[in-house]
Amino acid sequence: MKVKGVNLGNWLVLEKWMSPALFDGTTAEDEYYLPAQLSPEVYEARIKIHRSEYITERDFATIKRIGLNTVRIPIPYFIFGDRPPFIGCIGELDKAFAWAEKYGLQILIDLHTAPLSQNGFDNGGICGVCKWSQTPEEVEFVLNVLEKLAKRYGKRQGLFGITPINEPITEPMWSIMDVENRYEAVDKELAAGSAPNTLEFLKKFYRDAYDRIRPNMAEDKYVVFHDAFQIHAWKEFITQPVFQNVMLDTHQYLMLAEAMGCEQTLNGYIKYIQESYAKDIAQVQEYVPVVCGEWCLFNSYAVGVDTKGGQSILNGMDFQENEQLMDEETKKHLYAQLANAQLAAWDQGAGYFYWSYKLLLDTVNEKNWGGWDCWDLGKSVDLGWFPATV
Repeated sequence: MKVKGVNLGNWLVLEKWMSPALFDGTTAEDEYYLPAQLSPEVYEARIKIHRSEYITERDFATIKRIGLNTVRIPIPYFIFGDRPPFIGCIGELDKAFAWAEKYGLQILIDLHTAPLSQNGFDNGGICGVCKWSQTPEEVEFVLNVLEKLAKRYGKRQGLFGITPINEPITEPMWSIMDVENRYEAVDKELAAGSAPNTLEFLKKFYRDAYDRIRPNMAEDKYVVFHDAFQIHAWKEFITQPVFQNVMLDTHQYLMLAEAMGCEQTLNGYIKYIQESYAKDIAQVQEYVPVVCGEWCLFNSYAVGVDTKGGQSILNGMDFQENEQLMDEETKKHLYAQLANAQLAAWDQGAGYFYWSYKLLLDTVNEKNWGGWDCWDLGKSVDLGWFPATV
């Protein structure tokens, strides 16, 4: 079965740009500082209302209807409610499994954040801090979370697999993303010593995570390792006989292709997709199943200005001048071509998960968000940018 999936981003792991109103009344840029700037009562109410309304049973029915078969659910390290002031969300994941099994979908549980962060991104929980791998007690905490998740869901019909950690950053992407400047740390003392993870650390962590997860899961479920933005670095490691039913997860965004020199034109994107994405995935697929766990249609050409790797109004960018640069028919053609080209590339491997199922952005009235609506799969299907039956 090819994976045809979508991420339920910004449901259990918050990303400010996907739902800015959640951060109203604060200067917080990430989930770590949100509860520090709200009273406990307001924080709890805001989080619980968001979780109950953002994703519901109806969304699982919709995901099934548009032709998908799997959902990837990003979860936080505090899912079990044992890291105050953060609020656990294991009840929401329990509901998701019931919904998935009702509608014939499967779930990839994706541990999306780690204490002190594995990447320094806003989606890693705390901007500008990347010290998790340097903190043995926090590495052990994550391993315990993974073991508990495997024990809870490992035999469930609705489980596709578990990803031990999302997007652990290594030196090449650390430099490309310019993490320390792009994601400015609030607490310089806390951020001091932040550095990218090493492949040596990740290989040991992946072995340890596998040993905690695999004994508690049915044989047909996957342990899915993220490639740490180095898709060709894993052959010797991942083909070890000790590993059974493992998969490699790679995240491929056109905005990162742009940061690496991809020409910002339709032909430039198509060429990159064919000569880089498809080629790389076909090569890796020869020795391990490889899934594109995150991708989308977003690109600077459609926005009308170089977004410098997907930076937005929240990073100080101003797009209002460019709102009319591309008419709707031109945009529809562009997105449809990019969707088909990328789907063909992912078909060289085990499949894909689009990022993301929905956003809460008003791209009509708030002109600075023009061009960002293609991150929303539901809207992309409705507008004919993405094929509804894939």
